[in-house]
Amino acid sequence: MYTSRLREKYKKEIVPKLQKEHGYKNNMAVPKIVKVVVNAGLGKILKNNADDLERISEDFAKITGQKGVITKARMAISGFKIRQGMSVGIKTTLRGNNMYDFLDKLINVSLPQIRDFRGFSKKSFDGKGNLSIGIREHIVFPEAQKDNIRSIFGLEIVIVTNAKTDEEASNLLKSIGFPLFENN
Repeated sequence: MYTSRLREKYKKEIVPKLQKEHGYKNNMAVPKIVKVVVNAGLGKILKNNADDLERISEDFAKITGQKGVITKARMAISGFKIRQGMSVGIKTTLRGNNMYDFLDKLINVSLPQIRDFRGFSKKSFDGKGNLSIGIREHIVFPEAQKDNIRSIFGLEIVIVTNAKTDEEASNLLKSIGFPLFENN
């Protein structure tokens, strides 16, 4: 059975390290990443070109490793020129090996390609150990073929952990290799 490289690192290196540093009694008490939710809002893009949805959906599936669910507007909002039932985004929830593969690719390949990137702020934590980040352009992922892209969309990524505090989650993500600011 296939096991992700990051999952192996978590089990063999990170769990014993965190258990020793924080004094967890057993390895089941060590915080872990539960799921990763990836979302892309496509309202402005689809307003101009409604037929781009299929191409964007394919790019999204290549980036995340699994097919996304198209989200529809629940109600009409005249100020934004949105009708009820109109496609406004795409989302997916990653778990297991897909989640670890996506995080590995995000940390080691995509984030270093962002210009002037120094890390994520600790203010991105929600108070319950979950990290929410945004990426402005999906073309930082290697799966996005830069030669036939019509429209660039951003991604919102939520990393959900079972850590009780932001500090525990921060230590977990730093030990995995996630770039976080220290000073704020």
